[in-house]
Amino acid sequence: MIALIEAAGWPIWPLIIASILSLAIIFERFYTLRRGQIIPPSLLKNSLENLKRGGMEANALRALADGSPFGRILAAGLRNLNSSREVMKEALEESGRAVAHDLGRYLPALGTIASVAPLLGLLGTVIGMVEIFGSQTPTGGNPAVLAHGISVALYNTAFGLIVAIPSMIFYRYFRARVDTLLTEMEQQALMLVEIVHGERK
Repeated sequence: MIALIEAAGWPIWPLIIASILSLAIIFERFYTLRRGQIIPPSLLKNSLENLKRGGMEANALRALADGSPFGRILAAGLRNLNSSREVMKEALEESGRAVAHDLGRYLPALGTIASVAPLLGLLGTVIGMVEIFGSQTPTGGNPAVLAHGISVALYNTAFGLIVAIPSMIFYRYFRARVDTLLTEMEQQALMLVEIVHGERK
């Protein structure tokens, strides 16, 4: 590995940093975006049962909000239980926007890495080509400098693609996962509004 870094030259270091950041974001999002953690099973059902048994106190609402992102949305709606349908729905939507922002955390950075990594690889390629042409003299070129320039050019191009391709794949995957979770939470939140206001049993 050290030999590869030496062969690629200094332009490889920004790509190494980008790859470490990309891996950190991917592992963090895999851990954070687990469905059971975002939308705990039977959370809506349990909340409605507690509501039928006499409502939810402030401590119960606080625990609900702190328990999960979906609980945070439900708690916002249940705090406006005695308000009109429009007010309750607006409270759910406001909380939903905040949750959507939290679920999408770090994804713009991952998308940026996916976009920038090939450019960093291209930068290394250009630097390698400059070294190749700089080593040429009227009497011939230095084979060692020529070989180093080729190494810099090829290794950086390859490593830039190695970083960019998985980053883009996981960026698309996490974006789709966030959209799916938000859609499911929106449907369940709408169900809460309809049940509370007698539009659904």
